[in-house]
Amino acid sequence: MTKQTSRPDTPETAAAETASDEHARVDATAAAAHPLDAAAAVNAVDGGPESRVAELEAERDALKDKLLRALADVENIRRRAEREVADARIYAKTNFARDMLSVADNVRRALESLGDAREGLEGPAKTLVEGIELTERDLLHTLERHGVKKLDPVGDKFDPNLHQAMFEIPDESVPSGTVVQVVQTGYVIGERCLRPAMVGVSKGGPKATNGEG
Repeated sequence: MTKQTSRPDTPETAAAETASDEHARVDATAAAAHPLDAAAAVNAVDGGPESRVAELEAERDALKDKLLRALADVENIRRRAEREVADARIYAKTNFARDMLSVADNVRRALESLGDAREGLEGPAKTLVEGIELTERDLLHTLERHGVKKLDPVGDKFDPNLHQAMFEIPDESVPSGTVVQVVQTGYVIGERCLRPAMVGVSKGGPKATNGEG
């Protein structure tokens, strides 16, 4: 049987073992004295609860921002849809309203063709004229109920969005660019011009200011 021999205890070996034991005691003492530092070291390696909380808070903020943006988009879509429905309700009848303007024009021409003779009418003729006037008023009121309004621009400053200038009239008593005569009545539907008024515009007077009209 072979006899196992042990490593001889030399002075160098004994010194190394003593130093190792001393280091172990120092490390244990430091860990016991500073447990938070030891936990921080573990957290630094594993991410730790503080890092996880920060990640969750960042994720929460991102989701909150996405939710707010989605709600804002939904609100914008709702408002746009409401405007489109309102516009469709008003402007869908634009073509029909424009066709009705020719009827209003013909009624107005019929009354204007009588001129001063309207004052001397009696009997059935007078009744007929009054019936035509009543028809014109009722037609204009009906158009107005559906958003179509007649323009009365005499005295207003010329507006190219609502008026079409047909000629200029020299008149120094009013500012230049003032509507002084209407050749054909204009109409608006809602906030849009349905048909511009054909007008005569003054020329020769002082320049019109923005406050006029």
